[in-house]
Amino acid sequence: TLFLRHTSASLIIQENADPDVLRDLANFMSKLVPEGNYYIHDAEGPDDMPGHIRTVLTRTSESIPINNGNLVLGTWQAIYIWEHRQYNHNRDLVVHISG
Repeated sequence: TLFLRHTSASLIIQENADPDVLRDLANFMSKLVPEGNYYIHDAEGPDDMPGHIRTVLTRTSESIPINNGNLVLGTWQAIYIWEHRQYNHNRDLVVHISG
């Protein structure tokens, strides 16, 4: 189990072969939840509340099976921490392995 301990970033499992996929996802999300001065919560800047909304629409945890010490992902899959803020932040990822 992977758990991201933040409210303005998320975990995604997505294509790892073509970086255009991640750029298209980021473009889509910025159109769906744009930055602007129409949010009440803006304590950390204009990207603060949009980051929270984008996290609500995505996920902060994933369960990935492990087989013979390897993550069982599809051929074109990778796990990403998707930052929803304009500037990089330190993020804590909790990994729990059971079995």
